[in-house]
Amino acid sequence: MQITDIKIRKLFEDNRLCALVSITIDNAIAIHDIKVIRGPERLFVAMPSRKDDTGVYRDVAHPITAEARSLLENAVLEKYNEELEKAKAPNNEDVE
Repeated sequence: MQITDIKIRKLFEDNRLCALVSITIDNAIAIHDIKVIRGPERLFVAMPSRKDDTGVYRDVAHPITAEARSLLENAVLEKYNEELEKAKAPNNEDVE
């Protein structure tokens, strides 16, 4: 599995929800509405989900292995941190 594109769709300030993200895998599959969430101890990535008939939220798409989850989470958080730095830069200039 190769994550070929990551787009930070929206950044949120002063919320538990920090960002909405879309990724592309192998230039063939897109997953939208991935969330970057501020937890009590760290940022984490939550996969898109919806409420089932019993009121329980279930992931619509998710990594199967711990290695795939780690790869996805690390890539998304790295991109999120890059976008956050760009947003904080004076005049929103690129930070290198």
